[in-house]
Amino acid sequence: FFAIPQPLVSSVLQKDPCEALVIAVTTRAIFNLEKEHTLYLEKGKEEYTRHQQANQDKPLPPGTAFAFIQAAQYVNEKILESNPAEKDLFDILVLSNNSPESGVRIINSTKHYGLEISKFCFVSDEDSTQYLKSHGVKLFLSADRIDVCNALRRGVSAALVFQQQVQAPSTPLRVVFDGDAVLFSDETDQVFQEQGLEGAVQYERAMEAVPMGEGPLKAFAVHLGKIRKKFSQEKSPIRTYLVTARSGRDMGVRAIKTLREWGLTIDEAFFMDGAPKGPILAQIQPHIFFDDGLHNIQGAQDMGVPSAWVP
Repeated sequence: FFAIPQPLVSSVLQKDPCEALVIAVTTRAIFNLEKEHTLYLEKGKEEYTRHQQANQDKPLPPGTAFAFIQAAQYVNEKILESNPAEKDLFDILVLSNNSPESGVRIINSTKHYGLEISKFCFVSDEDSTQYLKSHGVKLFLSADRIDVCNALRRGVSAALVFQQQVQAPSTPLRVVFDGDAVLFSDETDQVFQEQGLEGAVQYERAMEAVPMGEGPLKAFAVHLGKIRKKFSQEKSPIRTYLVTARSGRDMGVRAIKTLREWGLTIDEAFFMDGAPKGPILAQIQPHIFFDDGLHNIQGAQDMGVPSAWVP
């Protein structure tokens, strides 16, 4: 009898990409690589690679998406505690434009922090987003605007992470979504640009019974909500929020009805009527906040809130 060779896999639990919520993050989203990125821009790829190799055993400091990935890992632990056979889990993939030679430091850093990541794709001098669909990615987080735009064009939910110093919030996983042009389509925004606030209000009233179109992060939010429903509200390791500039009185009903039509349960909703979002975000302390408005992203950053822009 001949022994059947076994695949060389890691000790990290392997997830089924057909069932898991696959999130791809770039190295500059999960780690703070701003000094190294500056070196790359000023001195070139070879000098950058030499630096990474020389420091391969020195862990990189956490980046903006680091706490979000940690909290997703916590959710997996809670899911498997209640059902060890569950396959609908978060699956984190590192997708990088680093060369394999400079990727050793990235792998060592994830091991140093105990991050449950087993898949690493180092695609040197290529548009790495071409591999997102083949991995079943549902959300892509990058610090490179071109990457994010390419991913969105490929039909993958994506957002641009701004590097900042953030305090790692405690669990559970808290995710905040803006409404228009993020969860929902930008149809009402377009009416507002053309006809002003009164025109947008009249449009919303006329369309109140018609669900809004899908925004770029709708698919991710729905899958997140599906995982959320595995738990009771009291014991859920996930909390989701809608923080929108919409007026609750004039534009809130259609938003709520759209979420109901999608079967998407949001734990808390804030209709800010144009007021700054920063103070409420500081109170929520999310692991990540998605918005299409750069002024809202800036306001969140001023409060130390990890933010991701949906262009």
